[in-house]
Amino acid sequence: MRNVSLLVGVAMLLTASSGLEAQDKTAAAVAICLTCHGPALDTVPPVPGAPPIPRLDGQHAEYLLKQLREFKAGKRRNDLMVPVLKALSPRQFPALATQFASRTAAVRPVENAPLAERGRILYEEGKPASGIPACVACHQPNGAGAPRYPRLAGQRQAYVVQQLTNFKQGARTNDRAHVMRSIAAKLTDDDMRALAEYVAGR
Repeated sequence: MRNVSLLVGVAMLLTASSGLEAQDKTAAAVAICLTCHGPALDTVPPVPGAPPIPRLDGQHAEYLLKQLREFKAGKRRNDLMVPVLKALSPRQFPALATQFASRTAAVRPVENAPLAERGRILYEEGKPASGIPACVACHQPNGAGAPRYPRLAGQRQAYVVQQLTNFKQGARTNDRAHVMRSIAAKLTDDDMRALAEYVAGR
């Protein structure tokens, strides 16, 4: 159902784009993005087999802009993003990134406190014996992120685990200087789940 709604929205955007001013095109594009990335997704049960979808509210604009450009260039791939990006011009990306960065990210409660505590230790201290650095060095206290590093606070657990797995398996390769791939290669599945639980509740 979500895929159908997305495709219908993309078709509407393509049909309307020729007669819209730049500001209206951006508003239409934001509306399409919210079909998947909006708050309503939290009320819909996950679709079996579908890839986890990230929350974008409050994400850093510079980071979002980099991801949009790399999706467009094929450096990062996601089948659901393909039709959306075909309908968008790279000139719209800065405004889109700014729109999502300006939205207030919701605070969500911790679901599994013991798992989150294990994740907090790994996030703040790393695991020196395994060569895993502390996540806080780049992603900042409480997962707040920075312009070059994504905000992780409030992110869906399933999405965090999926992206770490993708880095570990080499399915995602658009990290700077192979940093995330080298770190994820040392994480266990339990490590990933713990980190995801911790940042989801920040």
